[in-house]
Amino acid sequence: MEFQKTTVEQYFTPYSIGDFSISADEKQLLFSSNMNGKVNIYGMDLPNYYPYQFSGKDESMSFIQAAPNGEYVLAGFDKDGNENHKIYVIPPGGGIPEQLIDAEDKDKFMFSKLSKDGSRLYYTSSKGNDSYLNSYVYDIDKKEETLLHEGEGGPTHLVDVSQDENNSVYITVYANTYIIGFIKTEAGIEYLTPDVDKVHTVGSITFVKDDEAWFVTNYDSDYSYLAKYDLTTKSFEKVLDFEKESLMMIKFNRYTNMMYLLTQKGVVEKLYYYDLNHDQLEPITAPVTSFSVIRTVRSGALYIKGASATVPTNIFKYENESWEQITKNKVLGVIPKDMVEPETITYKSFDDLEIEALLFRAKPENANGYTIFWPHGGPQYNESKSFRAMFQIFLNRGYNIFCPNFRGSTGYGSEFVKMVEGDWGHGPRLDNVEGIKWLFEQGISSPEKLFLVGGSYGGYMALLLHGRHPEYFRAVMDIFGVSDLFTFYNSVPEHWKPLMKQWVGDPVEDKERFETDSPVTYLDTMTRPMLVIQGAHDPRVVKEESDQIVAKLRDAGREVEYIVLDDEGHGFSKKENEILVYKSMLEFLNKHQ
Repeated sequence: MEFQKTTVEQYFTPYSIGDFSISADEKQLLFSSNMNGKVNIYGMDLPNYYPYQFSGKDESMSFIQAAPNGEYVLAGFDKDGNENHKIYVIPPGGGIPEQLIDAEDKDKFMFSKLSKDGSRLYYTSSKGNDSYLNSYVYDIDKKEETLLHEGEGGPTHLVDVSQDENNSVYITVYANTYIIGFIKTEAGIEYLTPDVDKVHTVGSITFVKDDEAWFVTNYDSDYSYLAKYDLTTKSFEKVLDFEKESLMMIKFNRYTNMMYLLTQKGVVEKLYYYDLNHDQLEPITAPVTSFSVIRTVRSGALYIKGASATVPTNIFKYENESWEQITKNKVLGVIPKDMVEPETITYKSFDDLEIEALLFRAKPENANGYTIFWPHGGPQYNESKSFRAMFQIFLNRGYNIFCPNFRGSTGYGSEFVKMVEGDWGHGPRLDNVEGIKWLFEQGISSPEKLFLVGGSYGGYMALLLHGRHPEYFRAVMDIFGVSDLFTFYNSVPEHWKPLMKQWVGDPVEDKERFETDSPVTYLDTMTRPMLVIQGAHDPRVVKEESDQIVAKLRDAGREVEYIVLDDEGHGFSKKENEILVYKSMLEFLNKHQ
């Protein structure tokens, strides 16, 4: 039988999956999702995999944590995407979340840990310290909050607490590439690395023993590795490193003395287990290529959230060297082989720096000859082989997609990541220009058939490339992109402000560069048709960034469509908004072919 061509609507069927939690007895899985159109918590009574709604809040979520004693569930909810998450408590059988700790609207809370008996909650908050953050412990029974640590110098986050709760470990962030770690004990503070004045990073910290913290660091190395700090001997030690792979995340199972490690090398992520009992490291072959959440349980099983370019985000269980898919998130009526896997290519930039990129080629039967150029967000981020419904929609309708990991991207060593700091608009821009030239040289695209699309930093880059190189593009789409570095510098969340000088630069000292690298400087040459999309409550790139560029371009008589999502922030949490945006983008592309 012959069936009609796959519709765009079919690609809207995968739902989001955010954080998840496994109950202590492994009889219940809780996960955040927009299965009903808005984000709520859903449950599965394992091993029966039929999902049911567990809570009603209809808001974006930062975390879920089931209490170890099974008496309650904690979750972090914000309001319309403003990212000012508060901590809520939900009855063990589900229901309406109730705010646990009083706070002002502007205060944000970041969950750290529950005590092993579930009676004490550890967290970091902007309450009382907007710029550098404070860390607290909250006694749930007594409803008493105690200040543990007052952040200073840079935003300081509580990461973990020892099992005996005598020691706590923190990170202080001076830049994305300069993060120090320290343990706070009754006797004082112990730094995890030998020289905290040396620029390096520390992260993903866990207490393996009450007096021993293991963590990820790139101290004295271009690539991150596994290290530990012993409080008793006051010694730092490298434990494991991976040749040309950066360690991203570790997760320790104290019941089995097993550690799971996630590495990144360019666009490739790998999962390993490290048996501390036998000092044995082995790779794990996984059903996905991109991982975002890892959870361990008492039985020794491993749960992960992951995806690949052609498999939407799902939760999987790994046990006895085999995988089981728990959630069944999929594209309606479309199997992975009918979607597009990317090719990995490399090209040389203007200064001979090697740039890696992903190239998605539309299937020949669908190809329309047009290509979308996609500079990723971040900018200290990486475009990996993970599922984007937007990509597969455009590919299904015939558009190729090209995604360069320009300087500043993760996965290529710390020195590569640092290259974007204080240089948002020169080196990365030229890396993108060379990628465009590569597309032209290979005959994949041409200025008449190249669309430019980006979000967040990618939106900034789309605006800047449009203003400085309009001759390369047919039309441009900007999704919550920075339009003016001067206004952006002063509008970010308070706990970002201590990082801005290192990350972007100083608007006074670097005034000339801010002008050169701000898209609004190039209004006269932004002549291509544009679509701009913005969340009204975006705390990272505020609505005024899009308002001002749209108003100025319209005043100049340019063709600009503008969509403002009144109940979103820096992204699309609600299904109806996601559908609206992707349909509008596709209509824009088709209109300007």
